[in-house]
Amino acid sequence: MSAWKLSNEEWDALDKLRFGTGDAAVFRNATIILMSGVGRSKPSIANDLGCSIGTVDNIRHRYRLRGLAGLEPRKPPGRTSRATPAYRAALRSALQTPPQELGYGFSVWSLARLNAHLHRRTGINFSDDQLGRIVHQEGFSFQRPKHAMKGKRNEAAYQKAAVELRALKKKPSATTRTRL
Repeated sequence: MSAWKLSNEEWDALDKLRFGTGDAAVFRNATIILMSGVGRSKPSIANDLGCSIGTVDNIRHRYRLRGLAGLEPRKPPGRTSRATPAYRAALRSALQTPPQELGYGFSVWSLARLNAHLHRRTGINFSDDQLGRIVHQEGFSFQRPKHAMKGKRNEAAYQKAAVELRALKKKPSATTRTRL
């Protein structure tokens, strides 16, 4: 369709949409149709607006099919998240509850433990990386637990074992003595 003809009503509606929106894509799309209405070529429109000729074609086609609604950006493709509102509520609840209160033998959530707990509760399972992103989206932060025995071990026995270990490391082994 080389010659675009726009009625006064269409022109006014496009102008109203163009100047009433805060969305740059809607402004550009309405401008494409208005420029087409005054007889501008596709390459000329694409060059002036910094888009491709394919974009001009797509916008024109969508406008022909759906009118002004065709100028609104489409929802991006992709499947909906498996992290449903119920899953996110269970996640928030679990993170705000110490694991021992839920009957677990540990005192700190790790992503793997949290994932296993939520899988039992909701039936939904994520990789640890994805669960970490969801935890962050929900406004929580996490650190990997540090497994340290300091304060839980017998310090006197630990120091004695450390001295013995240093002494053993200094003695030549039986294989080293035979080679000399």
